Amino acid sequence: MRYGLKRATTALVAFGFAGGASAAGLEGAPAPFDKGGVKVALISYISSGDFFQAYQAGAEAQAKALGIDLRVFPGKQNAAEQREQVQQAINLGVQGIVVDHGLPESLGDVVQQAVDAGVKVVAFDVNLNNPAVPQVEQSDHELARLALEQAVKDNGTSFKAGYVYVAGFAPLDRRNEVWDKFKTDNPDVVERARFGNVSDTTATSTADQAKAAFAANPDISVVFAPYDEFARGVKLAAADLGIAEKLKIYSADVSTADIQEIVEEGSPWVATVATNPAVVGAVSVRAVALKIAGQDVPKQILVKPALLTQEALRQAGVKTIEELAVKVPAFSASDAVTADWIPAKLF
Repeated sequence: MRYGLKRATTALVAFGFAGGASAAGLEGAPAPFDKGGVKVALISYISSGDFFQAYQAGAEAQAKALGIDLRVFPGKQNAAEQREQVQQAINLGVQGIVVDHGLPESLGDVVQQAVDAGVKVVAFDVNLNNPAVPQVEQSDHELARLALEQAVKDNGTSFKAGYVYVAGFAPLDRRNEVWDKFKTDNPDVVERARFGNVSDTTATSTADQAKAAFAANPDISVVFAPYDEFARGVKLAAADLGIAEKLKIYSADVSTADIQEIVEEGSPWVATVATNPAVVGAVSVRAVALKIAGQDVPKQILVKPALLTQEALRQAGVKTIEELAVKVPAFSASDAVTADWIPAKLF
C-alpha cells in the first residue's frame, strides 16, 4: 500500500490502449494470446507516489511482453470515479480488469457487473469478497511480522510505542491484525498513541499528528508505521522536534526516496519490509492473463517481501531501487502465477 505526494504521469496512456505487438500474437500461447489483440484495463484508486508509478510500470512491462493492449485509468482517490472507470472498461469491451486498491463498498456491485459480462477481474490490495476475483497481496501479515520481529530484536519486548494506522484499507487492516496480536503476545509493549492520515498529503498530515503525539507522550521510543508515507511523516516530525536520536521507526514498502531517507546519517528510520512494486504489478497482469486464457489462478496470490534494515542497506551501498534489485535478487522477481508461455524476464 502506497499513497505518495507526487502526481503520476499517466496521461500518455490514460485515454487509449497502449501495449505490445498485439497484432502478431504470442507464439506458443493459448487463445486468445496466440492471436493477439487482448485488451485489459488497469484501474487504480491512486496513481501518485513512487510505489504506484513503479507498480504501473511493472504492469505495463508485463502487458507489453504478453502483447496485451493495456489501458491505464489514473487513480484520483475518488471512489465514484473509480466505479465509473470500471463501467467504462466494461463498455470498451476489455477482456480483463486489474483493480488496484480502492474501497470495497464502492466497488463490489460494479465489479460483479464486470464478472457477469464475462470480464476476468483481479484485485490488488482491495478485498472485494468475490469468489470470482483473485486477490494479489504483498503478504501483508508477513510484512508486518518481519518489521515487528526486527523491532523486538532492536528494542526488546518492553517499550512505549506510537502506531500509525487508518482503518478501511485492506493492506493496512491486515497489517493491523498482526500489530494487535503482537501487543497481546508482548504485554510490555505499550501503545501510547495511535494516529494516521491517508490523503494526497499523507506524509505532511501524518507529521502534524506525530508532533502532537510526541508532545503528549515523550516516552515513545518506537513507532510502527506500516506504510512508508506514514514513516516519512513520522521521520519529518522527529526531525522538526529534534528527537530523531531517541526514536526508531519500522515501516513497510520501499522506494528510491525511502532508501535515501533510511540510509542518511542520523535517520531514525531503521527498517522497512517490502516487495518490489514493479514485480507486484507484473504479477497482477500475469494473474489476469491466466484468467483470460482459462487457466487456474489461486484465490489468494502472495508476493513475498524482504526485510531491509538500515544497517544492511548501508553495508551493501544500496541507494536506489535499481541497486536493491541487483544486490537482493529475491527483490527483483516472483514465481507467483506464471506459466511457460508467459515471458518472465522484464526488467
